[in-house]
Amino acid sequence: MSTALENEVEDAPRRTSKRASGGLGRYVLVRFLLIIPTIFILMTMVFFLMRITGDPITAALGGRLTPDQLAERRAEAGYDRPLIVQYFDYLWGVLRGDFGTTYSDNTPVSEVLTTYGAATLELVLYSLVVALLLGVPLGMIAARTRDRWPDAVLRIVAILGYATPVFFVGLLLKLIFSVGLGWLPVAGRLSTGGQITMSKILNPSPFYLLDALRLGNTELIVDALSHAVLPAIALGILTGGIFLRLVRTNMIGTMEMQYIESARSRGVSETRLTTRHGLRPALIPIITVMGMQIALMLGGAVLTETTFEWNGLGYMLAEYMKSRDYVAVQGIVMMLAVIVAISNFVVDVIAALIDPRVRY
Repeated sequence: MSTALENEVEDAPRRTSKRASGGLGRYVLVRFLLIIPTIFILMTMVFFLMRITGDPITAALGGRLTPDQLAERRAEAGYDRPLIVQYFDYLWGVLRGDFGTTYSDNTPVSEVLTTYGAATLELVLYSLVVALLLGVPLGMIAARTRDRWPDAVLRIVAILGYATPVFFVGLLLKLIFSVGLGWLPVAGRLSTGGQITMSKILNPSPFYLLDALRLGNTELIVDALSHAVLPAIALGILTGGIFLRLVRTNMIGTMEMQYIESARSRGVSETRLTTRHGLRPALIPIITVMGMQIALMLGGAVLTETTFEWNGLGYMLAEYMKSRDYVAVQGIVMMLAVIVAISNFVVDVIAALIDPRVRY
């Protein structure tokens, strides 16, 4: 009887581990499969909404071609066929990796995505670093000084951070640090000299900083980073304010838990309690909302890239919208949707690994 009981006790952790691993695998699979309908629904909405005002050729070239030339171009592109037929043709092209060709500059949309997508991804990564460097330490300070003047000041800063339009912050930063002080470049991803150096690289990657590091060219590294500082700060402040509020709120809740009070009663310092015991639980909500914040940053990237002439997907999206190039617009929007969907998937998996409650 005792032997059976001992075996039961020994087998219990194994069964728990199997259930946990099975729950995680099922959760990851379901979250991955949800990416497909998400992208499909958004792609369908963009396709039909773009055609409410007419076909893309008439929208892009209506003022530059005669009616006969427009009719000929529409027939060549298949836009004289029923809309549902065009939709299924577009879906088939997407499945084959063919997103069409832009009408304003006759460039394959896939080339636009690969050329400019890396620039947007680079900017979002820089901005996430800025948001974490601002939000996490300031949120910890606000939690430790709860209901005192530093906490009140930081809460106001957080509200201003995510309430102020990103283009206004960008223009303000340019006026102060570029025009006024002359410390940082006004616009672009590289200086003229840096672009000349970059053009001589064999098999370049789309990431300027990566190529500069690969060359070991200190001047080029500084050039790339200096051009990224102001756009990253302008976009990072937007999310940094949200992170500050999240860290503050969750750290206050964590620091009131029983195990924190027990550690405090044993003489553990407040700094150790905050950094070792209070910070990790407070970071879990940041990880869970990270995917949503990446979507917010991609939306803000349109204004940020336009303000700083940062040649990424956001900047090109604004340019193609001005020229009413609907084929390019729907390709870029779909790529942004893919980035958001994959980012949310990765964030959900990380959150499930850190906090087992997420997966059930």
